[in-house]
Amino acid sequence: MNYRHAFHAGGFADVIKHIVLTRILIYLQEKEAAFRVIDTHAGAGLYDLTSEEASRSGEWRTGIARIMQARFSDSALPLVAPYLDIVRAFNPRAELVAYPGSPLIARAMLRPQDRMTACELAPIPRKHLIDALRRDTQARIVDLDGWVALPAFVPPNERRGLVLIDPPFEAKDEFERLGERFAAAFAKWPTGVYLIWYPAKSRRATDELAQRLADLTAAAKPPGKLLRIEFSVAPQIAGEGLASTGLLVVNPPWTLYDELRTILHELEKPLGQGGTARFRLEFPKASPGN
Repeated sequence: MNYRHAFHAGGFADVIKHIVLTRILIYLQEKEAAFRVIDTHAGAGLYDLTSEEASRSGEWRTGIARIMQARFSDSALPLVAPYLDIVRAFNPRAELVAYPGSPLIARAMLRPQDRMTACELAPIPRKHLIDALRRDTQARIVDLDGWVALPAFVPPNERRGLVLIDPPFEAKDEFERLGERFAAAFAKWPTGVYLIWYPAKSRRATDELAQRLADLTAAAKPPGKLLRIEFSVAPQIAGEGLASTGLLVVNPPWTLYDELRTILHELEKPLGQGGTARFRLEFPKASPGN
């Protein structure tokens, strides 16, 4: 599938991905030592929700627009508030007209000692990203294929941080390439936190990817952990638009599982399309004998 982000900005998949992103970065902020964010497929940075692409798909209306109007419990609200506050900062007139992509959300959470490397190969999105982060001394934008950058930029000098892998899934072999490139990066930096997004349209492809990463993390010394998250707003029907999104978190913060159980439960109703949404949250086991 070709996941062109201008059409999908602010949709349910972005909501899930960016809430998880903010929770991981908040965890990294708990230690004074600097960390780095590496975004392998950064995109344009900021998306105009009034654009032709966003208006044509309208996905943000059943995604971020619903979440901004949702009422959260006292236990969930503090967990989603940092994400919602960042989105509001780009919409100061209380009207949703813009949505920040992953690099701008990450940039909003960097402390003075932290840094970000954002990779974007496509000329137009890269230009928009440069405009959004112009003269920012903490953010470096790299004109490089994210698959090349992934193993090349780890480990970072800071030795702590997050690698966000969010490819467009334009090629048929994207799941296989993702597994291979992750394996190369993980071999060099097994203690880093990795956040991997995927469209959950093929059960076979997603299960194989999760199993491969579960085996890799279990074989590391010391062994790592893998958290699998999937969120479905409706049954996934072959040949139709995306209804299920997935994330794999390698070396997740120890707080993340419980936080997401609270958050995702409260997103089921507002994000559901034609009924209540559902989610999957688990630690996949390594293959026997691994």
